[in-house]
Amino acid sequence: MNAFPKFQIYYFSGTGNSKNVALWMSNSALKHGIESQIINIAKIDRQSIEKPPSDALVIFVSPIHGFNYPPVMLNFISHFPKGNNKVLLMNTRAGMLIGKYVTPGLTGIAFFLSSILLLIKGYSIQGMVPVDLPSNWISVHPGLNERTVKYLHTKNKERVSQCAEKIISGKKDFKALKEVVQDIIISPVSVLYYFVGRFCLAKTYYASGDCNNCDICIRNCPVKAIIKVKDRPYWTFKCESCMRCMSNCPKKAIETGHGYVLGIFYIYSAVTAIFYKFFIKGQIGPDNEIFKFFFDTIVFLVILAISYRGIHYCMRFKLFEKLIVYSSLTKYKFWGRRYKALKDQ
Repeated sequence: MNAFPKFQIYYFSGTGNSKNVALWMSNSALKHGIESQIINIAKIDRQSIEKPPSDALVIFVSPIHGFNYPPVMLNFISHFPKGNNKVLLMNTRAGMLIGKYVTPGLTGIAFFLSSILLLIKGYSIQGMVPVDLPSNWISVHPGLNERTVKYLHTKNKERVSQCAEKIISGKKDFKALKEVVQDIIISPVSVLYYFVGRFCLAKTYYASGDCNNCDICIRNCPVKAIIKVKDRPYWTFKCESCMRCMSNCPKKAIETGHGYVLGIFYIYSAVTAIFYKFFIKGQIGPDNEIFKFFFDTIVFLVILAISYRGIHYCMRFKLFEKLIVYSSLTKYKFWGRRYKALKDQ
């Protein structure tokens, strides 16, 4: 006998991994005659959320960004209406492959923070399940080859199906708790990413001279973070770094500016060094480290925002554009393989 008559699945997805997990869970439910509804949270009103059916298992699926759910999913869960449903939390994270061994990504605080929010609202947690699908984050590592992508897709589809069977039978699945030690260790990084890191990454993307102004990146951005400035796509601080724009650009015109980010770090280091030497003059002691952290963070974000606007303007000049483009690792074949989640045949 099935433990749940309905599945209500909410997902957020950049390049399709979380969407695939939602589909796999739904297909498993349908095989058992369980009604299933899949909802893409990027396409609904996330402030006034309709309460799920009282007898449904509620499932949240989202990628991991900075060892946490991205803000769009966290905000969605925080606005989720009160209820007493059982909840399954799932994530997709940076899976890699060594031989035939799937190296797991890291979940960080995603499940713990979301569980607390949901428990306060009256829900109970039925499971926490990470899924190690291919990483799409070519801003920070080389793109994965086709063999790796296919293997991870097949392997994780099997794992998700096994999870679904377990949940449908009424059992709990807390696979994520096996990794609780490393998740706690990296929790400070999760906090830093949420308050600082995501804003930095938002200002590393740009459209090269290959851009033909098709506006696909602007129309398809799930959080509407890309706008048009001076006839060129411009990334705002709302960007979630989901990589949909870079992976779907038909001209492969969207790159990550590794070279100019390095230059910004040099400028930031010089500015803060001058400030502390000539204005503070050694007055920052151990008791002022919190002030120093917030001051340095604000300075860096201000420099980043100003520099990004300047670089965006200067990209219209061919020589400058070539300098920025060829100092980006995503421009080169060995690094810049664009990623899209595979579709089942």
